[in-house]
Amino acid sequence: MAVITTEEACAAAEFRAALRQFLRVSERIARQSNLTPQRYLLLLMVKGAVDGSERSTVTELADRMQLAQSTVTELVSRAEEAGLLQREQSNTDARVAHLRLTDEGERRLTLAFRGLASERENLRAVFTHLDSKFP
Repeated sequence: MAVITTEEACAAAEFRAALRQFLRVSERIARQSNLTPQRYLLLLMVKGAVDGSERSTVTELADRMQLAQSTVTELVSRAEEAGLLQREQSNTDARVAHLRLTDEGERRLTLAFRGLASERENLRAVFTHLDSKFP
């Protein structure tokens, strides 16, 4: 196994530093939007469902967020209590409940998301820079 080069280590460190900065700023912006960082991520994952439906199940969220289903269930319950999410029974399977943002959830997510526009652009720039160094 070959030792990593200084250039590789520098690129990896640059990426990790940029990612950490993005996460730190995301946490701050989420709190300013009256959301916990995990709630922001939960709302974003529901709104940004893979199929474009703007709804998700607890199982799908657990997979995408890389969290235990019990943890996501608790996050969902608290978000429901806060008026940010609502459940809708599936038309095809009574055992399945779909989660969708409420108007308040949509408002807070939009506020945080818009506040992170420049940070997303900064992270894209780091990716682009690293891609040019390591195609």
